[in-house]
Amino acid sequence: MACLFNLFLFFSFAISSSYCYDTLNEGASLSTEELDQVLVSSNGVFSAGFHSVGQNAYCFAVWFNDPPYNDNNNPNGSTIVWMGNRDKPVSGKKHSFLSLQKDGNLVLQDGGGGGLIIWATHTISVSSTFLQLLDNGNLVLMKVKEHHYSKDVVLWQSFDFPTDTLLPLQPLTKSTKLVSSISQNNFSTGFYIFSFDDNNLLNLVFDNSREDWSVYWPPAWLKSWEAGRSTYNDSRIAVLNSMGNFSSSDNFTFISSDYGSDTIQRRLRMDYDGNVRLYSRKIDGEGWYVSWQAISDPCKVYGICGVNGLCSYDYSSGRKCSCLPGHKMKDPSDWSKGCEPKFEPSCNRNHSKFIRISSAEFYGYDYGNFRNYTFSQCQDLCLSLCNCKAIQYTFFDSTSTYNCYPKTLLANGYRSPTFFGDLYLRLPKSYDNNTTTLEESSLKCFDEPELLNKEKENQLVKHLLWFAVGMGGFQIICFVSVWSLLFIKNKKNSESEGGRYLIAATAGMCKRYNYDELKKATRGFKEEIGRGSGGIVYKGVLPDDRVAAVKLLINEANNNDQGEAEFLAEVSTLGRLNHMHLMKMWGYCAEGKHRILVYEYLEHGSLKQNLSSNVLDWEMRFEIALGTAKGLAYLHEECLEWILHCDVKPHNILLDSDYSPKVADFGLSKLLKRGELNNSAFSRIRGTRGYMAPEWVSNQPITSKVDVYSYGLVVLEMLTGRSPTTDVQTVNDTGEIENRRSLVSWVRETIKETSSDEIAVLLEKIVDPSLGGEYDMKEMEKLLEVAMKCVEEDKGARPTMGQVVEMLLDY
Repeated sequence: MACLFNLFLFFSFAISSSYCYDTLNEGASLSTEELDQVLVSSNGVFSAGFHSVGQNAYCFAVWFNDPPYNDNNNPNGSTIVWMGNRDKPVSGKKHSFLSLQKDGNLVLQDGGGGGLIIWATHTISVSSTFLQLLDNGNLVLMKVKEHHYSKDVVLWQSFDFPTDTLLPLQPLTKSTKLVSSISQNNFSTGFYIFSFDDNNLLNLVFDNSREDWSVYWPPAWLKSWEAGRSTYNDSRIAVLNSMGNFSSSDNFTFISSDYGSDTIQRRLRMDYDGNVRLYSRKIDGEGWYVSWQAISDPCKVYGICGVNGLCSYDYSSGRKCSCLPGHKMKDPSDWSKGCEPKFEPSCNRNHSKFIRISSAEFYGYDYGNFRNYTFSQCQDLCLSLCNCKAIQYTFFDSTSTYNCYPKTLLANGYRSPTFFGDLYLRLPKSYDNNTTTLEESSLKCFDEPELLNKEKENQLVKHLLWFAVGMGGFQIICFVSVWSLLFIKNKKNSESEGGRYLIAATAGMCKRYNYDELKKATRGFKEEIGRGSGGIVYKGVLPDDRVAAVKLLINEANNNDQGEAEFLAEVSTLGRLNHMHLMKMWGYCAEGKHRILVYEYLEHGSLKQNLSSNVLDWEMRFEIALGTAKGLAYLHEECLEWILHCDVKPHNILLDSDYSPKVADFGLSKLLKRGELNNSAFSRIRGTRGYMAPEWVSNQPITSKVDVYSYGLVVLEMLTGRSPTTDVQTVNDTGEIENRRSLVSWVRETIKETSSDEIAVLLEKIVDPSLGGEYDMKEMEKLLEVAMKCVEEDKGARPTMGQVVEMLLDY
């Protein structure tokens, strides 16, 4: 098929572009006065020429044609992959031109600047030279071979000087980097860089020469080995192949969501919003879609709202920037410049006050980390520092203490209902309290591209495969031969059959283990610590001495479709998540028939086990309810791909050494594109009897509210000590059972039977007797109120998980 496609492109090119060639010979030139004169690769996929970047402004560029090339192609509507003079456009009114001089130098001269040389390759050759646009998009300046047995010598090539885009087989090396543009329409050098650092690690850097330079991916708080990276290989090279596999010398790798087809055009781009994305499109000219991206939460990109700016993200309205109270935008058209104070800063502590901005974090620029500080001590510390702009006051579950972080610069700010700390902004006392609100702008930050609809793509792949079969034996043999060569090549690069599951490793967090490693780690799968319908969990010790929970899927033995689907769901979901209340997946095994998942080990097991053993006091239960809500809110509202868990129950909420909850078991999860939350299709009912929302059995659209309903039942179970899967029984004086009611019905009726001013009586009737009456009545009342809202029959009456978090935090 690839051969046929190339023939098709060749004939199309030959018919429609008889005056365009792929080569510029010595002494020839291209001019801004004749924009239709361009170089076109022999396969018709790429063009090189002058591209408009503004009024009467042009850059020499290489771009994707909207395939294949023809006389009607509009270069200004095409996708640019390289620019020679992105920061110094040339004039179009006067004679600006690119010429290949006889001394072997390729020169771009600006006619509007008196013939000033704007850009050049600075190459020298005594032999004849020519410039050629290759089929892979590489623009190559070559010296003609001197003997028939020698080869043409490459003097210069665009692949060695990338701008913001990496094409398949174009290496990213220690001496190259991808740098974003300033905006969608301004192609000048921007602030975000994708490159190797001095420690041999591939990372993302925000570089605003005005105020900030910071690495923001991988997350700065992760050690290199925690992020699955290695610093030992100093070759510093990374390559994207035509199949959709990206591999780097620091062990970072990912597979595109449409991995496996070399008839798809691909480009890896450092986008101007600070995210690196892999774009793909079919060869028939359909639009580009995102098949991988480095960062799922758009507010976690540094500098996106500028200094004194605060980023917030909502699944319905997208990302939004705001100025802090008392501040205004420096430039209403550019958020990267941030906000400036509307007051005159003062060092006088007696003239300062603090206002609270809940669930807001500004990372970086700490004066220091002061542990176990009271709020008063933290305030005093900030007031004693002239350059202290605010304090971050954060509670840490692991130590049960508050930490104080005085801030000397308010950069990289975001706000999230799941963040467990607050910012206290320092303002003059004279500043009006009535105006200390966030000033938001309707200015759009970035139109985030859609991720690939995997189900649609799978259907297209099936049709293409059937078409390939119908082409006859020769094409099949050709296809199989090419595939075999690629498979062997991938084997040499240590890519195995488990490669397609590396979709999960989009952030480089998951390690692929072989079966023997995990068998040894678990001593032959000896110590069973859990069992469910999806698999058996064993305790193990990994080669790096970490204690792990190793989940062997039950269905992997007979390799049926449901087990395979659940495995893929769990790997692809957990591999891209990072939240303190979500269980971390460290790795997986996809070897032969074996499908195994490797998780962090949580000492105290499931919430279900702990409820049954009566070890949880009231304070623990409240914190578990709050932490679980934060984890689910992150899944529903903060991931770029929103995730429905679909099986929220006490068995799937695990507790660490401090009894902090972590939502686990994503085998039934569902990933949704933006806009699908109210229009999602499920092929089968998901969940556990007793915890499932009414929508599952009433043929209603499935939304995130199914998880809200299940969460409400979990909270009721923690409050009452009764399981929703067992009917509540009423027994009369003679010991006979009079009535059987569901847990929700029983609580509703008990509430109706009790006067509103008898809250103590109500709680005494329904609260888990094992608590022995030791609980905070107001907290219990609040949690009961939240739970009953969550289990409303009408999904529209239920709150979102973000609203649940806010209700519990505002208490």
